[in-house]
Amino acid sequence: MRAHLARVDAVVVQAVIAGALSFSHLHDLAAAAGQGGWKAWAYPVSVDLLLVASWRRMRQLQRTGQAAGSPRLWFLVALAASLGANVATAGLLDLDHVPASLRVVVAGWPAVAFFGGTLLAHTPPGRESPVLTDSPTATPHEQRDPAPAAVDGPEPEELPAPTPAPTPAEPEAVPAPPPPGPAVALPPALIQRARALADEQRSTTGRPADPDAVRARLGLPPSMTASVAAHL
Repeated sequence: MRAHLARVDAVVVQAVIAGALSFSHLHDLAAAAGQGGWKAWAYPVSVDLLLVASWRRMRQLQRTGQAAGSPRLWFLVALAASLGANVATAGLLDLDHVPASLRVVVAGWPAVAFFGGTLLAHTPPGRESPVLTDSPTATPHEQRDPAPAAVDGPEPEELPAPTPAPTPAEPEAVPAPPPPGPAVALPPALIQRARALADEQRSTTGRPADPDAVRARLGLPPSMTASVAAHL
């Protein structure tokens, strides 16, 4: 928790420092371009407000899956104004002899900022990226396909329903005959167990017991199939 607070505090301090420096640079540039008094202090506020408003609008549109071209444009315009002031006051521009073109740009900034802020605040959602899909609020006439027009004429005769082909009955499974071999006498207990398994198989499947299956359930070798079949 303390580490998280330390990171947050560091970010806040860095944001305050960067904002103060950018604010001061914008003020100095506006004052050098002939905007003195309170007007020089209003320019940094205008640029920063446009920057924040366009960023918030861009994030809102991106969260809803819409295109954010217009907010991104105004964000780049405000960012260019802020970066331009920071670079211009770094010694690359003589603030005592500001060119006329820069004076024109500074003087025209309020109109540009007002226009951009108005578009960001009053553009309804969905205007930036029209979706070419069926609207859920479309009228029933738009959603339903037009019914085909009735054609005058004799009605077609109804065809008889096709008779389903008879399904061939599945042949009853016949137990495989026991392999030939001499029958070996089994103990009485094993004979009773074999007959009980045969009765169980007959009652479950409704078919005669398979001597080979009974022999397998008794755990006897294949050579004892004939002996098991002789006692069933």
